[in-house]
Amino acid sequence: MTELRHFSMKDHEILRSCRYPDLSADEISEMISEWNTCLYGGRYFEMFAVISDGRPVGSVSVYEHSPSSCELGPDIFPAERGKGYASSAMKLALEHAAKKGYRLILQQVRADNEASIRLHEKLGFEKLDSVYRNRKGNEVLLYIKVL
Repeated sequence: MTELRHFSMKDHEILRSCRYPDLSADEISEMISEWNTCLYGGRYFEMFAVISDGRPVGSVSVYEHSPSSCELGPDIFPAERGKGYASSAMKLALEHAAKKGYRLILQQVRADNEASIRLHEKLGFEKLDSVYRNRKGNEVLLYIKVL
C-alpha cells in the first residue's frame, strides 16, 4: 500500500542516496525544513514522501498556480520506477488537492517523457493541443484535469 507523508529529518540519507547525491546532509535537512513550511514563492506548496512498506520510494508535490488550480510533481526514485508508485502517489495527491479546494490540475510534461505521458493519460488527464518550450529549452505538453 502506498501512502503520502511529509519528509522528516530522518529521511535525509535516502534523499541523499537516491535523489540529491551532491548535497550535504545539512543542505538536505534545510531543504526538508523549507518543504515543511508548505510555501514556495509566497504560494502554497507541499512536498510529500511517497511511502511503500514504511520507506520513501519517491516524492510528489502539490504547487498552487491560483486559488483554484495547482500542479502535481511526481518523482519516483530511479530504482523504484515501474512498480506503480507514481500512479498511486498521483491518485493520493489528486485527492489531497481536491480536499484543499483545488478544482483544476494543470500539468507540464516533457514531450520525451513517455512514462509520464502514459501516466497522465491513464489518470484521465486531457492533453491540450499546445506544445511549447520551457525555460530549460525542453518541449513540453500541457495536460489538465478537472476535479
